[in-house]
Parts: sequence; C-alpha cells; structure tokens
Amino acid sequence: MAEPKTPRRGASTQAVHAGEQRSKPTDAITTPISQTSTYTFANTQELRDHFEHRIEREEYGRYGNPTQRVAEKKLAALDNAEDGLMFASGMAAITTTLFAILSRGAHVVVTDDAYRRTRQFLNQTLGRFGVDVSTVPAGDYDRIEEAIRPNTRLIFSESPTNPYNRVLDLEKLVEIAQRRRVKTVIDSTFATPINQRPIDFGIDLVIHSATKYLGGHNDLLAGAVVGSAPLIGGIRDLQAITGAVPDPFAAYLLIRGLKTLALRVSRQNENAERLAAFLDTHPKVGTVHYPSLSSHPEHEIAKSQMKGYGGVVSFEVAGDIDATSRLVDACQIPRIAPSLGGVESLIEQPALMSFYELTTEERLQVGIKENLVRYSVGVEDADDLIADLEQALEQV
Repeated sequence: MAEPKTPRRGASTQAVHAGEQRSKPTDAITTPISQTSTYTFANTQELRDHFEHRIEREEYGRYGNPTQRVAEKKLAALDNAEDGLMFASGMAAITTTLFAILSRGAHVVVTDDAYRRTRQFLNQTLGRFGVDVSTVPAGDYDRIEEAIRPNTRLIFSESPTNPYNRVLDLEKLVEIAQRRRVKTVIDSTFATPINQRPIDFGIDLVIHSATKYLGGHNDLLAGAVVGSAPLIGGIRDLQAITGAVPDPFAAYLLIRGLKTLALRVSRQNENAERLAAFLDTHPKVGTVHYPSLSSHPEHEIAKSQMKGYGGVVSFEVAGDIDATSRLVDACQIPRIAPSLGGVESLIEQPALMSFYELTTEERLQVGIKENLVRYSVGVEDADDLIADLEQALEQV
C-alpha cells in the first residue's frame, strides 16, 4: 500500500513545523539545543560507517550541529528549496557562497543597489583574487545582459533592494541568466520567504540575513543560503574549512523566531503599507520608496510576484540633512539603529548610519541622498506609528 503523500503546507504551518521531528528527545515539543562542539563514537566500526556514508550523524561542531540542521531544513522548506545552510552572519553566507562559486579569472555582474558590504567584498576583496566585477543599474535588463561575458559565472542582486526597495523582475532575470548559462544569486532579506520565493522563479541561490526578519527579535546574528542540493553541498564543504558556522544557541533562537515569521511579516506588511500611504501625501515628504505605491517604478512587478510588500519604508524628507536628523530624533517609538526586521520599529539616516565617512558628493555617487530616511516597521499599532511620525514631521 502506497504511503499517503504529504500535502503542500502553507507558509505559517511550515514555519512552525517544517524540519522538526514529531517526536523529539525527552518528548519535548521544542527542538533542544545541542550545546556541544564535538561528538563521540561508540567504536571504530561506527567511525568507519560514518566516513563511508553508511550512517548519518554528527562528527565535529564545525561540520554541523543537530539544532543547526533543524533550522536549515526549516529554512529550505520555507523557500521551497532542496537544501539550506546556516551561517554565523548574513555576510558570512554571502562571502562563503561567492568564494565557493568563483575562482581567479571569473566575472560577476552585480546591481548597483545591492547591499554596500556585498559590493565592497566583490570589488575590493575578490578583486585581489583575480575576480572581475561589473556593476549595472538595478532594473536595467539590457545593461545586465550586455555586461555578461564568456567568463561570467553569476549575477548577484537583491529584491527588494536596500534602501530603495527596487524590485527585480525575477522571471526576466532568470530568462537572461539561463539563456547565457549564468548562475543567479538573490539576497531576499527584505522580502523573506513569506512575501517572495525566488527559487520558484528559477533563481539558483537565495541568501538571507537571518539576523533580520527570520530571527525577528534583534537577539541573534545569523545568515542562510538555500538552493539545490548540489550547490549547497559545495558551499557546505567550504564552510567546513572556513569555519563561518553558527553556534547552537543562535540556531535555537532562529527556530524559535521562524515559528512566528508569517504572523510578524503579515503585521509588518500592513503597518508599512499604512505608513507609506500616510507619508506619500504629507507635504514635508518627497519621494516615498515603497512597492505598494503606484508611483514606485516596479509597482506592477511587485504586485505580480510578491505576496506582500515588506516592512521597510524609505522616504525623502523635504529638507536638508539637519532637518532630516530633527525628524529622526523627534520620533518617540522607533529607535535609531542600523538593523531591520525585528518586532521593534527602527529608524535611521543611511547617509549618517552607513555612509558617515563619505562626503556629500561621494554619497550621491552611490545613490544615497542626505535627506533619505529608512524606517524598519515593527509590529506596533499602525495608528501609533503614524501619529508619532506626524508629530516628528512638525520638527522639519
């Protein structure tokens, strides 16, 4: 008699149950923390069975951990991927993935709105290792294709991007990449698997800073990459050498955070849409960068490929850098901080938080305006967030 097929579960059900055994040690409902760095073998035969792949078990903390494995399976299920790999940080996931795929003489195409540290790693660090990089405007698919060379190995971008919420047409990007035999990597931190699953569009690898929405409580540092089993296997082999592994407690916190991911993201989507609509009509606010707005350049793309528009609203204050700082300082609910995606609302001026050391001209060259505000919307009451922004805008 054939075993019944497991139906495709919804995102919230997967967030709670995917990757976890129904029966756990000591009959606990919560996945335990395997707080150990090494694992013992009963005898030499068990050691042989392990190395000859007759049994699956752990060996040493740098090669994996049971708590980490559960988190990875849950992450892969949420993104509809074959396999997943957890890291000590989002940048560890990015750098290890790029090191695993690229070698001397390779070429990468990256969009200009990708995360600043990603572009720095590509242009500065990998440049020293003989990797060439072409930076192209986000959303310019002709320029993306024109930048591809015979030695191009991958296209790297984000969707939505940080901080302007540009949204890539994933189907168009995949069509170009597959036709030209190039791998694709998307940093989907802003979207989360709740709002968008790039794997479903044919993207090869998806990266998350799990520090942000996936953890959701500003209390852990972690990263993840998901994709096909062969690609993740190659990255895992390099991680075992470089050691960019998470600790078991961070994996436990990530599992806990993921269980409420769908609920939190749904609330953050709703709050951000309301804030964006309020800001879009305020006389002291210029452009609002949020995909739900019809004025957003990729509104129709976002509407067709995303289930929600995300929890980050970026907007330009009608004033200079000092007026923008007065707005930020006058806000009473969001805290000034560099991260995003947690239950608490956070606010920042990218010109001062991330690009402080640059001159005004240098900031404008990389697209950062001095009157730009990035607001990471939490799960507070939207009416309170709007009222707080309204009183803060009176200071501008």
